[in-house]
Order: sequence, then C-alpha cells, then structure tokens
Amino acid sequence: MNQAGATRSKVRPPAVAGRFYPDDPSALRGLLEKYLRAASSPEPSDKLPKAAIAPHAGYPYSGPIAAFAYSHLRPIAKRTRRIVLISPAHYVAFPGMAVSSASAFACPLGEVPVDRQATDRLLELPTVHVHDPAHEPEHGLEVHLPWIVHCLGSAGPMPAIVPILCGQTEASHVAQALLSLWGGEETAIIVSSDLSHYLQYDQAKELDTATSAAIEALEPHRIGPDQACGRLAIQGLLLLAAQHSLTARTLDQRSSGDTAEPRQQVVGYGAYLFA
Repeated sequence: MNQAGATRSKVRPPAVAGRFYPDDPSALRGLLEKYLRAASSPEPSDKLPKAAIAPHAGYPYSGPIAAFAYSHLRPIAKRTRRIVLISPAHYVAFPGMAVSSASAFACPLGEVPVDRQATDRLLELPTVHVHDPAHEPEHGLEVHLPWIVHCLGSAGPMPAIVPILCGQTEASHVAQALLSLWGGEETAIIVSSDLSHYLQYDQAKELDTATSAAIEALEPHRIGPDQACGRLAIQGLLLLAAQHSLTARTLDQRSSGDTAEPRQQVVGYGAYLFA
C-alpha cells in the first residue's frame, strides 16, 4: 500500500467546513480571535514549546480549549517549518497509521502544504501506509488547519504539515513514527484528541483530571481507552517527551458541559503544552 511514487498534485478539500467550524473566512478568523482573546497568554520562558495536545470537536464545544494550546504555540510561528499533526481515525478502520497522498490540505483560510519528504520517510516504517479513504472524511486533522494557518502561518512562510491518522496500532509504533520526524526547532508536534466521552459532568471531570495528571507526569500507562480517543497518539508523545526531558503542563481542561451542552452526557477536552 506504500505509494511514495504516487502523483502528488491533488489537494485534500475540507470535509467538515460549515459544520464543525465556519466556512466563511471572515467569520472563521473572527471566531478564532474571539477564542484566543479569552485564552491565557503565554508567560515568558527560556524553553519554547515542542509539542501540544489539543481537542478536535466542533468549535462551539472545543474551540475555547484549543485556543489555549494555539495561543502558546504562537511564539514559535517564525521558526516552525513543519508540523507533525496526528489524530485518531474516526471513520475508517485500518491497521497501523495512515498518511495521505495529497500535496496540500485545504481549509477556508487557505491551503496548508504537506511535507512530502517527511511523509516518504514515514513510509519507510512498516506500520505506516498511504490510505486516502481514511483521510477524506476525517475531522480530527482538519479542525486544526484554521488554527495552524491563523496562528502559525501568519508570521512567515506557511509551515508544512505531516498529517497522520492512527488506526489499529500501538503506542510504541506511534513513538517510532514521531521520533523519525522529531527534528529540531523547525518541527512542532500537535496531537489531536478529545478526552472522556458521554459521561455525566462530574464523572467526566474526575476522569479527565486523572488523565491530565498522567499527561503531566509523562506516564502513558495511566491513560486507558476510555480516557482519550487519541490515547495511542498521546501515549506515543509521552514516551518521547520523557526521553527528551520535556515537561508537560495543563493549560486548560473543561468539557462540553462548560462550553455548549447540557451536563448529562459530556465530552471532555484538554489543552497541554510540552517544552
């Protein structure tokens, strides 16, 4: 299934614009700025961010939380040339991890180029293959594109992305893939994940708080399947964060019960920074 030599002139079009987030560019930028103004500004630090975890639900639900992650990534915009963007696959089942054959991913704010050289490097791993049908309907990566364009692409050249979907794989395989693209200051990693799903508000808060503690402690074994849909990607990042002596901190942790929904069945969201 590896297609490193495939034609690469196609653009992956938006699949959830107008549903998960506004499809009008002006309205979209206005909404992003609204969320960013409400998020905390980063404090001066000698350690610049290397990675972040941010949610991927519709903006009315998770946008206020994602804004915390991207407000803290803004300071690295000028030096960031590549973003490894990894999400669980929500619509198509497959073994391993899936990359795309597209040359760019589009959103209402513009096109984000795909780093084909980095993608080819991933395809050398036996657990990674091209699987466009998994990417076509997927929102887990797409909802981050407007944030990337607005926060990381406005201070200089648009950074290229390496879009990865996790299927039936293992955290160690995710870590191996991320390590192959770890790079230096030019590379940032964004893990797309929500937290608990469809629990009562207080139950969700308790479980999500435990997940946040595990992330801050860099202890992937403490995160179970019911704690985060992007569990494998989070665990892979935590394995590497420990190896590279990064520290993790929780920027925001809330749920749909706080942002947009009744509290009988909520979805949890968290924003985390690694530096």
